[in-house]
Amino acid sequence: MFKIEEIVFKVNNLVFNDFIHFPNVNIPKNKVTFIIGRSGAGKTTLLKMFNGTLTQSSGDIFYNNTNILDIETIKLRKEVSLISQSVFLFDGSIRDNFNQFYKYRQEKTLNDDKIKLFLDICHLDFSLEKDCDEMSGGEKQRLYIAIYLSFKPKVIMLDEPTSALDEENSNEIIKNILSFSKENGITVIIVSHDKKLSEVFADYIVSIG
Repeated sequence: MFKIEEIVFKVNNLVFNDFIHFPNVNIPKNKVTFIIGRSGAGKTTLLKMFNGTLTQSSGDIFYNNTNILDIETIKLRKEVSLISQSVFLFDGSIRDNFNQFYKYRQEKTLNDDKIKLFLDICHLDFSLEKDCDEMSGGEKQRLYIAIYLSFKPKVIMLDEPTSALDEENSNEIIKNILSFSKENGITVIIVSHDKKLSEVFADYIVSIG
């Protein structure tokens, strides 16, 4: 279906913990792929295997035609970012959080104008001095997405990215994320139970379970 150079992830005979079996799939490069399926089918587990957080029991995952077991985990995670449902933020302000994440990755921190650009993408109209403890769950989720988007990874994976958002905000923010990703050559993989979201935004759909 896809040429080798058009595939970012290729999955062959994949099994996790000897009881979750995954279909053989190809994830196209620079496209938007939605992964759908029943609860417990292993959608989140698959994302975690894609960036080396979990390791398969058997089978193979190829990233840009290289077995991920042959790729240094830190390098893989910098190129393949997973934004999970469990949001982790540091104590302090929005600016503090951007700076802490960048220091952790040993990268030069962003200036305020660039930080605001990513906040705008995620519909966060706040001062950079805003204390994150004062933000709602949905606002924290959007900040977390904004920080990871700012790293401009080669692949960004979002696990139920709109779970804490209403429908109107969901559509606008996903639209912004996908527009930014397309402009920057970022492959997007989304796990979502929202059928409407996949119908509107998916280039490709993978069904599991």
